[in-house]
Amino acid sequence: MMRAALALACLVMMAAIARADDEMPDTQAVKTINDCIKAAGPELGKRETCIRRVAQPCLDREETKSTADINACISREQKVWNTILNDTYKRLRAKLDEQQKVKLREMQRAWIASREKTCGFYWDYFQGSMAVPMSIGCENRGTARRVLFLLEFLDDAEGK
Repeated sequence: MMRAALALACLVMMAAIARADDEMPDTQAVKTINDCIKAAGPELGKRETCIRRVAQPCLDREETKSTADINACISREQKVWNTILNDTYKRLRAKLDEQQKVKLREMQRAWIASREKTCGFYWDYFQGSMAVPMSIGCENRGTARRVLFLLEFLDDAEGK
C-alpha cells in the first residue's frame, strides 16, 4: 500500500512538471545561459560549465528544501535548454542540404529515445521519490550537452 501511494505521489509530481514544461522559460534564465555559452567561446569543456547555471543558485537557496522545490529548480533550467535546443536545431537545419536535414532529424529522434531510456532508468533503479529529481537532472544535463553538441556544427556552418 505504501509503495502504491509513493508511486502515485511521483506520478502527480511528474504530471505537474510536465505541465510546467509546456510553459516558456523566463527571458533572464535564457539570457544567463546564452551569455555563459558566448563567454565560454567554442571550447566544449568551457561551455559545459554553463550546465546548472540557472538551477544551481535556486538549489542553493535556503528555502529550497523539498523534492518539489528541487524539481522546480531543475525544471526551470530544463525549459531554457529545451528552448535553446529548438533554436539551435532550427538554425542548423537551415544551413543543411536536404540529405543532411533527413540525417539530422533521424539523429535527433534517436537521441531523444536514448535520453528518455537513459533518464527513465533512475526510476527503474531507485524507485523512490528521489528518482524524480535525478531523472529531471539527467534530462537537463542530456539536453544541455545535446545543445553544445549541435552548437559545434552550427558554429562550423556559420563560419565561427
